[in-house]
Amino acid sequence: MHSADRQKTGIVFNIQKFSINDGPGIRTAVFLKGCPLRCRWCSNPESQSVLPQVLHDAKKCIGCHHCAEVCPTHAVRVDDGGALHFAPNDACADCGRCVRECPAEALEVAGERKTVQQVLDVVLQDRPFYEESGGGITLSGGEMLLQHEFSLELLKAAKEEGLHTCCETTGFAAPEIFNALLPYLDSLLIDMKHADAEKHKAYTEVTNELCLQNLAHAIAIGKDVLPRIPIIPNFNNSKKDAAHMAETLHAIGAKRCQLLPFHQFGENKYALLGREYAYHDVDVMKKEQLEDAIQIFQLHNVEAFV
Repeated sequence: MHSADRQKTGIVFNIQKFSINDGPGIRTAVFLKGCPLRCRWCSNPESQSVLPQVLHDAKKCIGCHHCAEVCPTHAVRVDDGGALHFAPNDACADCGRCVRECPAEALEVAGERKTVQQVLDVVLQDRPFYEESGGGITLSGGEMLLQHEFSLELLKAAKEEGLHTCCETTGFAAPEIFNALLPYLDSLLIDMKHADAEKHKAYTEVTNELCLQNLAHAIAIGKDVLPRIPIIPNFNNSKKDAAHMAETLHAIGAKRCQLLPFHQFGENKYALLGREYAYHDVDVMKKEQLEDAIQIFQLHNVEAFV
């Protein structure tokens, strides 16, 4: 096995300790910036761009416009009505001055460049918990396959340290990229948004062929794979949708899957980014609402659970 390049850098927007829903045991989840999908219901909109972003809390802002005054690249501007606007990411110098000098602490940066070793130093702090629970490190996002070179080196380094490795992924990447990471992954949590390619594209802006191809390959070679399906109102929550997804999973050899009821945990983040949230008036789903879907999956010999 090749030694990991521990000075390789990537953009990380969160490192979450004591995660119990991101793979087996107690884990540390590393969230990487960047995703090729644009799911309308995305709960981490700050993860979509691969570059760091400034989040602006209008409720805290006192309107002093100091952030615009100190920005060296004029990436922050004030319109004629006094409202702040943050320019596209490539205009930002990523210096953090606006965040540091905001008197109301109304700004924060989502995303920071870190080396593999810097991430691993945090992850290894909880090694005793992994050993006791069968946990480890999980790469998430965003889409960790978008920063595949950094993800590969981080997984290699984790295996060198004897850690159990897992990922949360859409599987949307060229097969050669996906396959390069597989030897260093013990478990995979792979999203399935929809079985229908056109509907998948309409709600995520990409089709699902690569996702299903990579999911099928991981199952075929005997990897520990758990498909996970977010159940979204007016997208994939009908009985017909459930049957189509169950048939597809059964055909590629999946024995079980997890259903994730729609929630609105990320709604506030859209406001911080100055974006509209498409699902603000859609009710969250309760576990009981997925009983029919669970039965449909079971009819197709796929064990479904929430």
